[in-house]
Amino acid sequence: SAGIGKCVAMELARRNARTILACRSQERGQAAVEEIRAATGNPAVVLRLLDTSSLASVRAFASAVLRQESRLDVLVNNAGVTGLPFAITSEGLEQTFATNYLGPFLLTNLLLDLLKASAPARVVNVSSFRHSVGTADSGFLTGQRRPGGYDAAYNSTKLMNVLFTTELARRLQGTGVTVNALSPGVVSTSIMRHFSWAVRVLFSLLRPFMKSAEQGAASTIFCAISEEAEGITGKYFDSSCRLALPSAAARDAALARKLWEASERLTGLTEQ
Repeated sequence: SAGIGKCVAMELARRNARTILACRSQERGQAAVEEIRAATGNPAVVLRLLDTSSLASVRAFASAVLRQESRLDVLVNNAGVTGLPFAITSEGLEQTFATNYLGPFLLTNLLLDLLKASAPARVVNVSSFRHSVGTADSGFLTGQRRPGGYDAAYNSTKLMNVLFTTELARRLQGTGVTVNALSPGVVSTSIMRHFSWAVRVLFSLLRPFMKSAEQGAASTIFCAISEEAEGITGKYFDSSCRLALPSAAARDAALARKLWEASERLTGLTEQ
């Protein structure tokens, strides 16, 4: 309903795509839908409620999409929060890790059959250059262990987004569904709203040197619809839409598999 996600939705709607906004807030989501419809003249922009920190919400959202949509050409996993206090959800998951990583992991897996049936199709995972200072410890997902350092939870979720991308690409070989991760760069959005006032003041002083949300959406849009990205899978793009090498940890295939297996267990996918 705001920031990069809204700019991506606006661009997809402008290109006449049927566009589903997945938002936590009915009010903010509906306002974004109406704004996008008015700006693009595309009536096929719809709102569906989704809170990626809740696996129950993810399952309800996916089941509605599978029931009501005949195809899915592009899935953009854009949910990202930072600065939240450490907290365990009612499902036993740490909230930042659930929102930024486990929810999108489950959502993508639940929608895979529809994506395959719509091939060629694309999955786009919004990561960050900050993934390079993250740690992918599956104990973080349930709060058994906690990452140390400033904004460490966010950085680690962004590393997990890249590891998920490479392992999913390996599993999807030959299906016609591609998956890539990207960094939007340093973007002026409301993502810092959960931090202390001192951090927010510093962030606002730096705003003139940051990308706007529209500029920050460019690499996501590039991965989602550009002809240049067609057929490319399992890769990481920088904020200038160029192929880049992610960190050494992000290229660790064994770590990616281990994280995938832990994520399957925690989301209940192994039981299906």
